[in-house]
Amino acid sequence: MKVFITGHDGFIGSHLISRLVGHEIETLNHDLRDHGKVEEQIKNFQPELVIHLAARTEVEQSFYEQIPFQEINYVGTINLIESCFKHCKNLKNFIFASTMEVYGWQPISDEIKINGSTNKVEVFDEHTQPNPNAPYAVAKYGCEKYLEYMHRSYNFPFTAIRQTNAYGRKQNDFFVTETIINQMLNNKDEVNLGYAKPYRNFIYIDDLLDAWMAVINHGNNNIIGKIYTLGPNNVIQIEKYADLIAKKIGWNGKINWDTRPERPGEIYWLNSDHTLLTRDVGWKPRVNLSDGLDLTIKYWREKNGI
Repeated sequence: MKVFITGHDGFIGSHLISRLVGHEIETLNHDLRDHGKVEEQIKNFQPELVIHLAARTEVEQSFYEQIPFQEINYVGTINLIESCFKHCKNLKNFIFASTMEVYGWQPISDEIKINGSTNKVEVFDEHTQPNPNAPYAVAKYGCEKYLEYMHRSYNFPFTAIRQTNAYGRKQNDFFVTETIINQMLNNKDEVNLGYAKPYRNFIYIDDLLDAWMAVINHGNNNIIGKIYTLGPNNVIQIEKYADLIAKKIGWNGKINWDTRPERPGEIYWLNSDHTLLTRDVGWKPRVNLSDGLDLTIKYWREKNGI
């Protein structure tokens, strides 16, 4: 197929593009906000499949750069959708990278905020009402609703994937897993981390890529017009997550928690399920959290010469 991909140089895209051997690939060459140039590139290439990964993804930073996040993540996505609708004569699917952050505030989150922990295990799925509570999440949810409108009104083909927290990065140590690993590898005595109390679930990069490829290669129209959550259901409190990583590294220093300003409307519980995606495309995660952390730690040890 003729595949158009945005965000090809990002965390997911840089891995995914190497798996698309055999397809005719074109990558986005322009700023998503430049409607004229995006439209021209789509018109000239005539993709059959669009994989839309490009976005600003630093959730915390979206609270301080609200306008740029909306311009890139929402307006830029609408530019791409409308360009495809106007010019693509044989578009089979528009696959959109959404996020589990759209679930945002849920009652369990307030319980944890007040009590510091919970004994309950809730799993969000496609029936859970989204309540996005960050500029980043609001933009992503807005894109989902726009795609649903386009599908209902014009039969525009799309599939959206609400991704969970991915780890296994090899270039970027900004996100939580790689931040904890690198700080502990490079600081023997103490590290400075953010929030200890939130709960999150995690997916290893290889499993995430397998999920994307299962959707990309799926020939049945039963995935068109659907939004999928992406597990696995392996929720863990960040404080315990850091302890697990420390034990694997053999690190015995002190963790200084809450060293970042409190995020407005912090979400204390995000956990998701993949039942519907497994039913429709047959994908299941293969790498458990312990093994995935071992692989990630091994990579960063070698990269840091430790």
